[in-house]
Amino acid sequence: MKINSSQISDLDFSKGNGLIPAIVQDARSGAVLMQGFMNAAALEKTFASSQVTFYSRSRSTLWTKGETSGNFLNFISAHKDCDDDSLLILATPVGPTCHTGEMTCFGDNENLPFIPYLQKLIAGRKEADPESSYTAQLFAKGTDKVAQKVGEEAVELVIEAKNDDPEKFLGEAADLFYHYLVLLAHKGHDINDVIELLRERHR
Repeated sequence: MKINSSQISDLDFSKGNGLIPAIVQDARSGAVLMQGFMNAAALEKTFASSQVTFYSRSRSTLWTKGETSGNFLNFISAHKDCDDDSLLILATPVGPTCHTGEMTCFGDNENLPFIPYLQKLIAGRKEADPESSYTAQLFAKGTDKVAQKVGEEAVELVIEAKNDDPEKFLGEAADLFYHYLVLLAHKGHDINDVIELLRERHR
C-alpha cells in the first residue's frame, strides 16, 4: 500500500527496535537495487529531500545513499507491507547502486530486466557516430527513416504470421519490437510511457 509522509506513524517500528527493512526497487526497470534499514527520521528525510535516506546501524546515524559517491536514489514512492513493518521504496538510480560498481547490490547484471537495458543501449546510440552502429545510422537519418523501418518490419511480421515458421515469425517480431523502441527513443519516449498509458486506459 502506498503511503505518504503523514502516514509514517502508522508503521510498526517496534519489532525492529526502531528500524524497519526497506527494499529499494528501480521504478523504471523493476530491478531490485538494494536493501537497507530506516527509522522514522530516515523516512521523513526521504520524503522531504526526495532522495532515499537510510539509518546506518554501524554508525548510528542517518545516511543518504549517494552522499559521498554521487550515486543517489531519487525517491518516487514508498509502500508498506500488510504487517506495517517493512517498506518497498521505488526510486530512480543515478549511476550504480552498489559500492562495488554493480548496478545492484545483488550483482548478476546479466539477469536484470533486459528491455530497460536495451532501451538504455538504444538511447546511447542517439549521440554516437553513425559509422559506429546501425542504430546510430537510423537516428542520423531522421524520423522518416526510423518510421519507415517500423513500417517495413510490421509488414514483414504480418507476412510471417501467415506462414508456419515459428523461428522466422519470432525473428520478425523481434525486429519490429527493436525498431519500435528506436522510434520511441527518437521521439523522446520509452516503453514505460506506453505502459503507463495502457495502465490508465485499463483503469
